[in-house]
Amino acid sequence: MAEQHTEIIELSGTVRALIFQNADNGYTVLRLDAKEIEHIVVGCMPAISPGEQLLVRGHWVNHPTYGTQLQADYTERTLPSEEVAILAYLSSGAIKGVGAATAKQLVRAFGAETLSVIEETPERLAQIKGITPKRAQDISRAFLAQSGIRRLLDFLTQYDLPLPLALHLHRRYGEAALPALKENPYLLSDEEFQVDFSTVDTLAIQLGLEADAPERVEASLLFELSYNAGNGHSFLPRPKLVDATLSLIGVDWDTVEEGLDALIERGEVVCSPVAKVDACYLSWLYAAECYVTERICQMTQFPLPALPNLDALLQDAQKTQGICYAPEQQVAVKTAASSRIMLLTGGPGTGKTTTVRGILTLFDALGLKTVLAAPTGRAAKRLGEVCGREAVTIHRLLEATFGPDTRQTVFSKNETDPLSADAVIIDETSMVDLPLFQSLLRAMPFDCRLILVGDPDQLPSVGPGNVLSDLRRSQAVPEVLLTEIFRQSLQSAIVRNAHAVNRGETPDLTNQNQDFFFLRRRDPERVVETIAQLCQTRLPQNMGIPTSQIQVLSPTRRYATGTEHLNLCLQAAVNPKSREKQERKFGKHIFREGDRVMQIRNNYDLLWTSTNGGQAGVGVFNGDVGHITSIIPGEDVVIVNFDDRLVEYTADLLGELEPAYAMTVHKSQGSEYRAVILAVSQGAPMLLSRSILYTAITRAKELFIMVGDDAVVSHMAENYRHGKRYSGLRWRISQKNT
Repeated sequence: MAEQHTEIIELSGTVRALIFQNADNGYTVLRLDAKEIEHIVVGCMPAISPGEQLLVRGHWVNHPTYGTQLQADYTERTLPSEEVAILAYLSSGAIKGVGAATAKQLVRAFGAETLSVIEETPERLAQIKGITPKRAQDISRAFLAQSGIRRLLDFLTQYDLPLPLALHLHRRYGEAALPALKENPYLLSDEEFQVDFSTVDTLAIQLGLEADAPERVEASLLFELSYNAGNGHSFLPRPKLVDATLSLIGVDWDTVEEGLDALIERGEVVCSPVAKVDACYLSWLYAAECYVTERICQMTQFPLPALPNLDALLQDAQKTQGICYAPEQQVAVKTAASSRIMLLTGGPGTGKTTTVRGILTLFDALGLKTVLAAPTGRAAKRLGEVCGREAVTIHRLLEATFGPDTRQTVFSKNETDPLSADAVIIDETSMVDLPLFQSLLRAMPFDCRLILVGDPDQLPSVGPGNVLSDLRRSQAVPEVLLTEIFRQSLQSAIVRNAHAVNRGETPDLTNQNQDFFFLRRRDPERVVETIAQLCQTRLPQNMGIPTSQIQVLSPTRRYATGTEHLNLCLQAAVNPKSREKQERKFGKHIFREGDRVMQIRNNYDLLWTSTNGGQAGVGVFNGDVGHITSIIPGEDVVIVNFDDRLVEYTADLLGELEPAYAMTVHKSQGSEYRAVILAVSQGAPMLLSRSILYTAITRAKELFIMVGDDAVVSHMAENYRHGKRYSGLRWRISQKNT
């Protein structure tokens, strides 16, 4: 395994050869000749070529296969000035249209002046046999383009900005990237570049932008709207938006109002009334809310004709499943038969799964082509298993990809290429945000039916909007709420306690149950120690539940019982350091063979292959959990198995992984685990809530254990904190229907 040293090393020399280079993100492995001693240097060095002069600062890493390497943290590059180095540079293919043979001709003709000639007097290149005046100009333009990237890299280095930005900026703005960045550094605050606003703001001030400059004010307003969209808000009331921006950048109220009016005039922000509020939206979120409103109202205004043989079809469905539906379930199946859109809601043990199978059986009898989907991979897998047919994530259903220019999500399925389906059933609808719901509706044919299934008491979506709640509260969409808890479910303390928590009652902590336990540990260190023991020995040895089927949850990432500290302790307990296991350090994480890991952002370009080699595909999504099967030191590759899909992570992609022995309750949404352990101790007040506790309990299939402070458990059950979300969907639907 690689051993890292902390001493800062500086080397200066000539790039002799590239061993590996990722054109998308600039991650490079190269040979550097420093005072006639050759070193291997690794790091982000976009568009670098042999022959260039390189100054690098970093630290040594002892690689188990390739020996000592310098991990570059900082680089400075200069073009070669000596003939040998210029020849190597031109021969490397760094300049389009110049190969090894042409490079020799150029250096033979112009010597150390070659690069100056190419840049400043390209017409002289035509003196060489075989180079026409047009080709001479093409070579010069290619060199100037390369110089543009170099100057952009120098600028990013000067201001300590991530070097991969050079590739993203050049892809977006071409040769105008650097001038555009200098003119308005706030373009980096666009979501595609993923640069913190504080970093961008600091850069802008360093470049001399005035504190009240329109660019700064407008960028701050857009940042506040984007930031709050990430917290679930579709809009902000105008006074709150202005006030938040004032606090962020410290200018006067009138200046912010002027900036907001300018954004509204250009259409980047839309100000629209919602009830008695002046609601300020990002334009794309306003469009999404209006589109969803129109489609929902269309679907509810044109109900389907009644089926004369519905009772007979219902009887056939019950025979097919070998059960007798409860009255509420019969109502649900009948409602699905006559509705273009329907909500099927209910808590654990109320028979949602049985009802979905009944609806599916009815649709089959009607000859409808039905597709099943859910927001996450685990939820889709579970839906497919209980229904006995394929289910996919909504992103896969809509054929999500990355836009080549913006690197944002693009769905291939839309109005021009709709889904081939007569009905769509979506599970775990509480997790679906407004933009994703818009994309789903855009891909559905006009006469397609939609069944939305979910638990109304689960946590809302991470993204903007409150779709399931808004649809329910609008009372425009037919809903069947399942309330009867079936006898077999009542035998489960998990189900009983989940419903108790939902009523605001403290769950039964007497430990007289077979599937629900509480272990009192009021010291946070003892909480972590006990959880580690449960995962390492107690549950595997005493209850036959392997560690791989235990999921530890926490309301928070921070504090002593947050997921960050828990993951460190659990890794040490269940997958300790070993000579037989390869490791790879990346940032604050040490990834080890056998580790459980989670993908933390959508990546539509990641290639996967099935474990049996029979299938291949692309795309790994936020929340997907797998385990590291191997780390290949020679290739610096980490291989992760996601439910029998193998994915290779090169060093530049490791930032998309994090340990998953413990995860937040929010991240566990849509998943179900054989055993769940919840840490209940310290946490932010807004996270110690009833909905967090309820969601955690309902993730457990066979066993649920809480470890921590009983006073915190009681507080969570009583704390009916529903963070207010600014959404206009319910109001717009209600207005449309009046």
